[in-house]
Parts: sequence; C-alpha cells; structure tokens
Amino acid sequence: MSMLIFLEFSEEINMPAAMIYDAVRTPRGKGKKGGALHGVRPVDLLATSLRAVADRNELDTSRVDDVVIGCVTQAGEQGACIARFGALTAGYDQRASGVTINRFCASGLEAINQGAAMVASGFYNLVVSGGVESMSRVPMGSDGGAIWDPQTQWEVGSVPQGVSADLLATVHGFDRAEADAFAVESQRRAASASEHGRFDRSVIPVVDRSGLPILSEDEYPRPGTTTDALAKLAPSFEMMGRQFGMDALTKGRYPHIDRISHIHHAGNSSGIVDGSAAVLLGSEEFGAAHGLKPRARIRSFACCGSEPVIMLDGPLPATQKALAHAGMSIKDIDLFEVNEAFAAVPMTFMKHFDVSPDRVNVHGGAIAMGHPLGATGAMLLGTLLDAMEDNDASTGLVTLCIGGGMGVTTIIERT
Repeated sequence: MSMLIFLEFSEEINMPAAMIYDAVRTPRGKGKKGGALHGVRPVDLLATSLRAVADRNELDTSRVDDVVIGCVTQAGEQGACIARFGALTAGYDQRASGVTINRFCASGLEAINQGAAMVASGFYNLVVSGGVESMSRVPMGSDGGAIWDPQTQWEVGSVPQGVSADLLATVHGFDRAEADAFAVESQRRAASASEHGRFDRSVIPVVDRSGLPILSEDEYPRPGTTTDALAKLAPSFEMMGRQFGMDALTKGRYPHIDRISHIHHAGNSSGIVDGSAAVLLGSEEFGAAHGLKPRARIRSFACCGSEPVIMLDGPLPATQKALAHAGMSIKDIDLFEVNEAFAAVPMTFMKHFDVSPDRVNVHGGAIAMGHPLGATGAMLLGTLLDAMEDNDASTGLVTLCIGGGMGVTTIIERT
C-alpha cells in the first residue's frame, strides 16, 4: 500500500470571498514543430488569453492590480517574467504589474490560488491569473534544474515521473486494460463535448497579426481511439525502469513491490501541447461597483507535499486539506477535474475517495486534449466552471499532481 501520510488539517477557514468573473483559454495545439501553434511566440500566446479576458469584460486594465501567470519552463522565449510582457503585449495599462510562478504541472492553478489569496487579503481588488506553455518552442526540461539531476534523484529518492506513474498503478492494483479503457473514455468525452459546443464559452481562437485564425479548436484529440489500437503501443517507461535501474530506486520506499507493472504509454498519458489561459478574479465589492457578474467564488484551496518517489498521489492529501478548510466532505462536491497526467492519477483519486467516474472529467481530460504544463491548471478550472453551469451543479473541485511529490486543490462554488 502507498506510504501516503494523511495529516490532521485545520477546520474551516473563514476569509473574504474571491470571485471568479470569467475564464478563457486558447485551443491546445500539438506541441511539436508541425503543430498549429508552433509559429506563435509564447508571449503572443499568453497575450491572446489576457486580451480576450479584458475585452470580454470591458476591463479598464489600469484597475488590474496584478497579472499572476504560471509557466513551468521559464527559459528562452518563456523567460524574463513572461507575465509582465504578456500583459504589455496584450495592451494592458502599464500600471498592471506581472509575476510569473512555477509549481510545475499545477502552476496555472497555483496562479489562481495566489490571485485569490491576494483578493481575499483585501489589499487587491482585481487580479488576472492564468498560465502559458509553448512546449513546441520551449521543450520541457530545457531550463535544467535539480529535478533532472541524477545525483539529486539518488539523494532524495526521486525517479522519473513516468516510472512514478507506473508505480502508482502497481500500488493501487490498476492494470493496462483499465488504464487504456480510461483513456478511450477520455477521448470519447472530449469529442462529445466539442461536438456539442461545451468548450465554446471559454475557447478563444489564436489569430495572426492580420486577424486570420491560426487555430480555433483543440488540435490534439484523437476521437477514433480504441482499446485495440492502444493495446498495440509499447509501454513508454519500461526500459527506463528496468534496464536503466529506475525501478530499483523505488525499493527503498516500497520494498513490498516485487515488480513494477509498466502500463503507461503515449495513449493513456497526457499529451505535449501548446496553450494559454486566463481567469479574472476580484472582490465582490469591486465587481458590483464595475458591473461584473460573478460566475463562482473560490471556496477553498490547498497545497500539500507528498512522498516524492511515488510522487503523483499529492491530489489526495491536498484535497483532504482543501475540504477541511471549507468545512466540507467529498460528498459535498458535485463535479471534479483531476488532471490526467497519467491514467493512474484520476483512477487513484476516484478509488481513494469513492467518487463515481460520471462526476470526474466529464468533458474529457489531458489524455485527450493535452497538458500544456503551466496553463493546464487554469484551463481545468475554466472547464470545470463550464461543466458546472451546463449541469446546474453547485460545487466543483479541481486538483493536479505535481513533480517532486506535491498536490494542489481548489474548490469553487457557483454564485
């Protein structure tokens, strides 16, 4: 069984409300040179979302207190505080400052949580949060760092994330067929959502300088995916785990696991894509004074560290912590977005909390649509909010696993 340790978290926290006024995102483009968004600079990709959220809400951007943006690979074209220059490129008033943050895969949601905390503190009235990642132009890992350093991996006991995903599946007893079936369902749900216009409220096209569309809908989904087709794919992390010794590194923490079952591959793991997202947050008083109608409020959020070898079960303690802060139980949540970094992550979440699959990722997830690292968390919150409105749901929860063993969770409630 997992060595995940659950702590006693504090009871409900009462804080001023941070309201969600709007959420937009770009389509996700394939994260390679042939992808539709490869020719778009990251700063322009971010500016697309920032401009849209300002235009849709007729914002006086001089009133924006800060622009908080998640971006994981902050190197090259994504370096030098892309939040600030994305805002300037989008035409924001120079008084709207910017800050770029990195909490790996949850950076976009962390940006929203930090923005909400700013508003709830009473020192900020209006914050634009979100994220950006151009994985085709700035490849994952090109910023270097300790997470890629073998010596650090040996010292802290970490292993590559794909091996962690296979370890997570092994610990919780998920097999290849179950993971592939989950992946096919993600594709089906994404295709159905697209066909029925479930993304139309939030997705804004990426256009060139002449205003001509570059990409107007998600490019990555493969709606014809079948379990038979996925069964033909070779496991992506088996060689790394068994022949290069990564499986052996897990023995120090999981000695009872005789052999890791390598079940993940390109078809049941998240896709590499480009994209950006923006979420408009503000105080209830500011919104009322400036004609903004809230769609939801941030009820609670939490971040939590978890065991760094298995790495990907951080959503479990983070969710428990966020629920405790809100004075809620898992049964109080109507819909969930659990990032599909690997199939085993949402499968573990559903098993642990006994949540029905028909309430999780109802419009598909990152297996079907892709995972633009720094933007994904903000995209998921927007997708969740749209799904809540479509289904007349009151409460929703979004959570992501994070490299190095962490989790972030946010609970929202419609107004």
